[in-house]
Amino acid sequence: MKIVKKILIVLLIALVIIQFYRPEKNNPEYREVTAFITDTKPSAEVTKILENKCYDCHSNKTEYPWYAEIAPVSYWLDDHIQDGIKHFNVSAWDTYSVKKKDHKLDELIEEVEEGKMPLDSYTWLHGTITNQEKEALIKWATKARENYKL
Repeated sequence: MKIVKKILIVLLIALVIIQFYRPEKNNPEYREVTAFITDTKPSAEVTKILENKCYDCHSNKTEYPWYAEIAPVSYWLDDHIQDGIKHFNVSAWDTYSVKKKDHKLDELIEEVEEGKMPLDSYTWLHGTITNQEKEALIKWATKARENYKL
């Protein structure tokens, strides 16, 4: 029993210590999504879906929930956000080539159709995306891709 008590004490101390070492937040100076909105022209419905279900991980406009301040959750969230912006960052839309824009919208369609986005771990806390929202996103992205066909 003594060994279990010592392990628990060490774990508690480690948990307290990691609270002082948090990952850097995703709030660079360039937080705009204006170029993306201007180029792709989403409807008000799609804009709302993007704001509520996509921008936290796929833009520099991350709105952090209260629990993002608590380690180890802060590290887990940071990993998701960094991975999300690595794959698709709407705040960097104006830096993408025409070919890359088309590809990113194609990936968006594919991920939404296959139910891979949003991630299950995101929907546990933020709610799922409805079939109507999926259809609206796919229809919008398909139409937006027409601007980037070579």
